[in-house]
Amino acid sequence: MTDTRQINANGKSNVGKKAMTPTVPTPQTLIFRARRVFLAGLLYAVLLSACIALLQLTVPLYMLQVHDRVLNSRSTDTLLMLTMLAVGALIVFGILEFIRALSFQAMGSALVRRLNLPVLTAAVQASVDQGLPKATQSLRDLSELRTFLTSSAVSAPLDAAWSPIFLGVLFLMHPVLGIIGVVAVIILVCCGVITDLMTRSLLKDANQANVEAISKIGATLRHAEAIEAMGMLPALARRWRGLQLNALDLLDLGGNRSRAMTSIARTLRFMVQIATLGAGTLLAMEQEITPGAMIATSIIIGRLLMPFDHIVETWRQWVLAVGNWQRIQALLAQNLAVRQTMPTPRPHGDLIIDRLVYAAPGVEMPIIKGISFTLSPGEVLGIVGPSAAGKSTLARLMIGIVKPTSGGVFLDGNNVYLWERSSFGEIAGYLPQSVALLEGTIKDNIARMGEGDPHRVLEAARLADVHEMIGRLPLGYDTPVGDGRLTLSGGQRQRIGLARCLYNRPRLIVLDEPNANLDAVGERALMRAIEQARDDGAIVVMIAHRPTIMQVADKLLVLENGRITQFGPRTDVVASITPTGPKMGAAGS
Repeated sequence: MTDTRQINANGKSNVGKKAMTPTVPTPQTLIFRARRVFLAGLLYAVLLSACIALLQLTVPLYMLQVHDRVLNSRSTDTLLMLTMLAVGALIVFGILEFIRALSFQAMGSALVRRLNLPVLTAAVQASVDQGLPKATQSLRDLSELRTFLTSSAVSAPLDAAWSPIFLGVLFLMHPVLGIIGVVAVIILVCCGVITDLMTRSLLKDANQANVEAISKIGATLRHAEAIEAMGMLPALARRWRGLQLNALDLLDLGGNRSRAMTSIARTLRFMVQIATLGAGTLLAMEQEITPGAMIATSIIIGRLLMPFDHIVETWRQWVLAVGNWQRIQALLAQNLAVRQTMPTPRPHGDLIIDRLVYAAPGVEMPIIKGISFTLSPGEVLGIVGPSAAGKSTLARLMIGIVKPTSGGVFLDGNNVYLWERSSFGEIAGYLPQSVALLEGTIKDNIARMGEGDPHRVLEAARLADVHEMIGRLPLGYDTPVGDGRLTLSGGQRQRIGLARCLYNRPRLIVLDEPNANLDAVGERALMRAIEQARDDGAIVVMIAHRPTIMQVADKLLVLENGRITQFGPRTDVVASITPTGPKMGAAGS
């Protein structure tokens, strides 16, 4: 085993060199800022709701004055003045309602602007660890949360919070009317509590079941060709139908209970309004209140109870929105990688793997078990070993995709996981086992979806020996690729992926089974590209399932069960491998 430490001129190890302090906001900070945006917008909306509640008294007070003053005095001037005041108040009411709606819209937009990039970043990390459906669900949660914040469901509790204003007016008119209002509010609040008790767990379980069903069918559809070719659709349809029916049954049960309580609450509200009008009539007959007050009371009681009725009706939206927010919080807390924000200079030093350990989340047994080695610029390392030895996991750790459990990977003294990703992307190239081209042109893909220097794009294509192949495509470098676009063969995708990997002459290149889909011509082009990268001073690490590609390796590393069993010059390692030892051609994971 070779020395695993890099010693500088002063005799000190560079492994311990302290990386820059991460300045990316922590998940707790992001969640706190999002809550602060929500609370600030909510406070503003609460103040507006107070003014709106007062202005809602315009119609009942107008009715009161018309019945008790205008009809008795028969004064058209008084009627005109009251009408002008009422119309003016209603115009202000409409303006404030519009402003409040805009405040909710601004709140939702601000929340999305603050969280969209962190959620996208965390979703990408989640897709690395847990698959694509986890990422798409997170983005859907953020969109649904914004939709909820801009809906009328948010305003109902704010309107209900100012119900004491209406209760106060009812008590001023007559204590009996005030007591009826209080009893009615208590009844509707009880309806809301009963609705919550009856539906919260059901809706939560239904939403979770629906998310899982959509995630599983989304993951399944990525293998549509195999499903269609081998007639697996009926069996998969039965499985998915079972999951979907379970979610639908829970949703229907929760929805039926919610609708039943909504109907009960609305019926009780109408009954209370009738009771209030009847009580007002009796009080007017006893001359304890005026006829105008009787009419005004029936309107006020309707305004008083309407928000509570609306809360019961929109309770399902609140439960689903709380679920959206909880999943977003969990996503940020579990998957948001805290990295540096200051770009790191282009490196020229060694790649040092120092006591590297990695265990998958929720798994006690580590996949990588304390390995250490060093590579210098201009060296090519080939990694071989049996299946499930941890080779692909090691490749992902070296490129900074996943966070080590302990130890680290250091390039020129900088932790590759903490490295600011834009500057790291300029010096690193990665070719995974399964090459996917993103929605865009071939030029966009080679340039890593950036603006891209055409000269560098051509240079990378020529290094990967794919320039002539691209020239034969319908639009050359401007040919659109991605879902629903031009269908490329596995070898074509792999060679374009290699060109993307070599774009901008990276200093660290990690290739995971780069010749898996290549023919003899493509494999020779790959070997030439690796040799050119080595001559250019790059560090190249490759995992291959065919031993021919290992001819360009300077060193070989044999990995078994997450540990290094052989490491050194290629000729020495090949000579030491016995027939019963590790197979160089074994694919890794």
